[in-house]
This record gives sequence, C-alpha cells and structure tokens, in this order.
Amino acid sequence: MTKAVSSIAIIGGSGLYDMPGLTKTKEHVIATPFGKTSAPIISGELEGIRVAFLARHGIGHRLTPTEVPYRANIYALKSLGVERVISISACGSLREDYAPGHIVIPDNLFDFTKDRARSFFEDGLVAHVGVADPFCGELSTQLEAAVRETGATTHRGGTFITIEGPRFSTKAESNLFRAWGMSIIGMTASPEAFLAREAEMCYAVMAHVTDYDVWHQSESPVTVEMVIQTLIKNTRIAQEAIRNFTRATQPARACDCGQALSSALITNPKAIPAKTKKKLKLLVGKYIK
Repeated sequence: MTKAVSSIAIIGGSGLYDMPGLTKTKEHVIATPFGKTSAPIISGELEGIRVAFLARHGIGHRLTPTEVPYRANIYALKSLGVERVISISACGSLREDYAPGHIVIPDNLFDFTKDRARSFFEDGLVAHVGVADPFCGELSTQLEAAVRETGATTHRGGTFITIEGPRFSTKAESNLFRAWGMSIIGMTASPEAFLAREAEMCYAVMAHVTDYDVWHQSESPVTVEMVIQTLIKNTRIAQEAIRNFTRATQPARACDCGQALSSALITNPKAIPAKTKKKLKLLVGKYIK
C-alpha cells in the first residue's frame, strides 16, 4: 500500500467534488491488477479531513453500469488507505412512501446482475466472505445522521435491488421486484458493496430517489431526464451531507468490516500460486505471507 492519502472515499458523479470548502486537491492515476479506474481519483481536504472522490461512470458519464471497472475502483481506493466508502447512487422507488426527492440509506442488498466480476478472489485463491449485512451498520448510522442534518426527507432501511441495466425495468419486472419485498432499485450497488467487504472497507449508500420506476399507475414512467433533474436538485444535499459526515467522523472504526477476511480465506497458503499472492497482497498480505 502506498502512503495513506485518505481514509474516506465518495463514489458518485464527478460534480460531487466541485464543492465549496474542498481544498488541496490532487489527482491520482492508479494502475491496478484489474485495469484502469473509471476516472482519476481526486483527493482533497474537507473539514480538516482528507477525502477521495471517484466518478463511478467516468468523466462525462461514459461507462454503462456493466462497464464500470468495480474491482479496479475498489482496489485503487484501498491502495490509497481508504477505510470507509460512501456510495452516492440514483435509484427508483418500489414503495409508495419512498417518494422522488427523498434519500434512502438501505440496510440490505439483492444482486440481480448477470454480467459482472463479483470477487477479487480467483486464480488459485478462494475466499468466502460474509455479507449477510452488506452495508456497514456503523457507517450507515453516521451517514443517516449527516443526511438528516441537511433537512432532506430521509429513510433508513429497505432492500436495494441491483439490476444489470442499462435499460430500465419492464412493468412486469418492476411489479415482481415489489412482490419480492424490494424497496429501491438501481444499477451499481452490486458488486461494489461486496468488493468493498472483500477489501475490508466499510460501505454505505446514500440513495437518491429519482422516480417510481414504472410500477406506479399515477406517475410517468422513469426517463433519463427525470433522473438527471432530481440528481441536479440533490447535488447540494449530497455535498452538504458529505461535509457533515467528515465533520463528525471518528478516526477509529468500531465495526467488524476491517477483519472481514480473517475467517474467509479457505485455500491452503502453500497451494496459492506466487503470482496470485503478489496480485492480491494488498488485500491478504496481513493474513498470508
């Protein structure tokens, strides 16, 4: 790992780090064993804390949800010393009470994607990481408090289903997800949350409700314009919440995310190829020499 640059990272749109109060910015271009990151990582100082920002879909939003290099992004943030990751995500609501303009801090995740690399572990090294609760409870609580401080209508809890995209759901799909008990729907939380857990990083989502998907009979079906308009309106809320969060952040973590791999590695160390050990040293070096 390189010298720690930041313990907190924000993954979202490129406009998030264009905020008042962010100083001493620096661009980081990081090569990883899993390819290039979506965009250069921008670090800066906010409320006296170093924070890293990463544009998930690239500068200019040029990557589809499937094309986002999730493994490279999380690996690169880990190499900068990041311990806590906050995801800023657009989502559709599958519940009447989670209305457009509201913000949701979900507490569970359903992966309905099909075409994405879901793990760092491969090529002779197997790990079975626990993700019963895929979002860090401690981080989610801190994030909820930071968002509520902005005055935005905020909901804590609910299951976030991730679909492959880039298309929106059909009415049949949307109604099925509602019948399953899903609360919100998006395209990027998986596998990002799972990779963060494998990297022993805390992960929480600030989900901005942009629409009612397509199930709601009295509302217009979701469109790109609808999503963009809501995100533009909520950018100020997201920026203010990030400032609130950094101002209140405690330096030490009290959760178990930092030891997620302690009982997950199952491969006999003697059987792990040297190339794989080197590739994943950043993640497993404290467990496997």
